[in-house]
Amino acid sequence: MVSPAYPLTTDRLTLRPFAEGDLDDLYAFHSRQEVARFLYWEPRNLAQVRETLAQKIGQSRLEAEGERLVLAVRSHEVGRVIGEVSLCWLSKEHRQGEFGYVFHPDAGGRGLATEAAEVMLRLGFDELGLHRIIGRCDPRNQASWRLMERLGLRREAHFVQNEIFKGEWGDEFVYAMLENEWRSRGELSTR
Repeated sequence: MVSPAYPLTTDRLTLRPFAEGDLDDLYAFHSRQEVARFLYWEPRNLAQVRETLAQKIGQSRLEAEGERLVLAVRSHEVGRVIGEVSLCWLSKEHRQGEFGYVFHPDAGGRGLATEAAEVMLRLGFDELGLHRIIGRCDPRNQASWRLMERLGLRREAHFVQNEIFKGEWGDEFVYAMLENEWRSRGELSTR
């Protein structure tokens, strides 16, 4: 089980459960075409974002296989929510998880998404005791797969035309990291 002591902080960010007051910040990036382009949903209107926010508010801990932890990422510099990160508990028996992230385009290029995503890997490996965490993305989403590579995940698969995505056949990259790779990565960064 993972029920973090919130808020979680990094040098530049605060990660915490979503709250009703996050509606405008969430709408600011969920409504944008360039954000939704590589995701399973289209740009959302305010009513859709309100429904999505209601779901996210209830996803603040992991107690059972199949649940998803979703956290708002608030920038200290701009004082608002600039993105979200998630961790899904895929299998208790096999100790598997999947992480993800969605950020406002204005937050790009400064390592903020990498900083927040690293917190989710830490939660998965150190608090939930996962053996393996994956991340998936559209190969055209270069920013996403480069982020995973910066974090030390390796590309394990390139599925070619494995699903119909927004009306056309789409490819998918799958990245992964094992717990021992996470531990080795941590040891290298402290030398």
